[in-house]
Amino acid sequence: MLYPLTFPLFVKLIPFALMLSLIALFIFHQNFKLNRIILFIIVFVLSFVIEVIGVKTGSIFGSYHYGDSLGPKLYDTPLMIGLNWVLLVYLTYSSIERFKISVPLKVIIGASLMLLYDILLEQVAPVLDMWQWEYNRVPLQNYATWFILALLFHVMLAGFNTKTGNRLAPYILACQLSFFAALNIAIK
Repeated sequence: MLYPLTFPLFVKLIPFALMLSLIALFIFHQNFKLNRIILFIIVFVLSFVIEVIGVKTGSIFGSYHYGDSLGPKLYDTPLMIGLNWVLLVYLTYSSIERFKISVPLKVIIGASLMLLYDILLEQVAPVLDMWQWEYNRVPLQNYATWFILALLFHVMLAGFNTKTGNRLAPYILACQLSFFAALNIAIK
């Protein structure tokens, strides 16, 4: 992604990288149950609808629009964005569920990991043609909303005592966080 010659190719591969991560997680998921699948479908639908409302009104995250690197769009919102929310909720929830700490603390840590991810991603998203903020400034409202939604989704999963048993999740999360941290350093 750092070389001008290969940059356009790698930007086009972003949806495929997200899908490969989801497929890998699916392969390593240990507790297939209908209610868990339904919960993640709910995360997809809710997050996608919230993103559509956000793009159309600017009142949820702030004023922004999506670029073309996340693939096909519905209502000016890439379908991949719902899958990205599912991926991030799954990665963070699965990564912290194994720790022997209280459920409220797990929820807060999971939502905080998602916020950290968003902070790193927001700095490089415009360069990757994912989305663009009005005036090229990420509003604090975006981070607050991200944390609240992440908290809500983690509370929902914890409330239904969701278990993933996915030993691959922490590694994918660490890879993604490292990738965006490295891009931040390289691009600045």
